[in-house]
Amino acid sequence: MEQYFKEFLHGQLITLKQMTSIDLDAFVKIESEKQSLLLANDDIPFPHTFDDHSSFFQNISGKKEEFIFGIFEQTSQQLIGSCSVYSINWKNSTCSVGISVGEEWRGRGMGTDAMRTLITFIFDYIAINKIKLQVFSFNGPAIRSYEKCGFTKEGALRNEIFRFGKYYDIVLFGLLREEWSELS
Repeated sequence: MEQYFKEFLHGQLITLKQMTSIDLDAFVKIESEKQSLLLANDDIPFPHTFDDHSSFFQNISGKKEEFIFGIFEQTSQQLIGSCSVYSINWKNSTCSVGISVGEEWRGRGMGTDAMRTLITFIFDYIAINKIKLQVFSFNGPAIRSYEKCGFTKEGALRNEIFRFGKYYDIVLFGLLREEWSELS
């Protein structure tokens, strides 16, 4: 049984854990980066203020239907991003996930490792059968990362997001518990 506790929320490169007030400045820096604004959601990419981020940050620990983790580089324990489980549908045993990694840490496998660790958490500790996510069609690195984690493309919302002066699709991905069991 001890082996289960040793690996809990630890990937090969990262550790997932709850963020504290000490992490606020790093969190605001990551969420304010240009790529985070353009890739994180379909809102108009208007920069939030420090107070906006601070308010969000203060409320993340109290929600029981969402799980938001800081992604910490394992050696330095530096906050490099965040990931979340949200829109949990207990009746149908589904949830959605999202991830944001700081620009200087992208392309190093940290996001893929964080997503794999998050998937393991979901399938090992939450009664969920399917994990869903959405990604913008122009975000090739994220799509490749999700495919490495075992996600399957299920469809697309055509011309759903306006970025860089034109419309792009939002690609829908899903991962079933049985598929993850076969991969792990």
